[in-house]
Amino acid sequence: VQLQASGGGLVQAGGSLRLSCAASGRAFSTYSMAWFRQVAGREREHVAALSWGNNTYYPDFAKGRFSISRDNAKNTVYLQMNSLKPEDTAVYYCAANQWGSSTSEIHDYEYWGQGTQVTVSS
Repeated sequence: VQLQASGGGLVQAGGSLRLSCAASGRAFSTYSMAWFRQVAGREREHVAALSWGNNTYYPDFAKGRFSISRDNAKNTVYLQMNSLKPEDTAVYYCAANQWGSSTSEIHDYEYWGQGTQVTVSS
């Protein structure tokens, strides 16, 4: 599967963005999907995960602010980000893992999109 992330941009603190990740190929519904983010010089960080069975997992910083969802008919996964903070500034990546769980582990994901930049100004 190939992944194409989009929707990043510049937003003021407190604002919202919705990222999209379009997947090519077949059997999208069998893939667990996730979002990660990375700041230059730092390790890639898990943001949200959604299993093929619709189980979700969020790290503490994302709970209550970020929401992951999918539209299997459109082969797309979304990340709705609200109440954005300057520390959310990063390149956001989507990832896929066929038949996997809603794992936060980077090495569990086989397929990665190219990343989309999110910048939150103070």
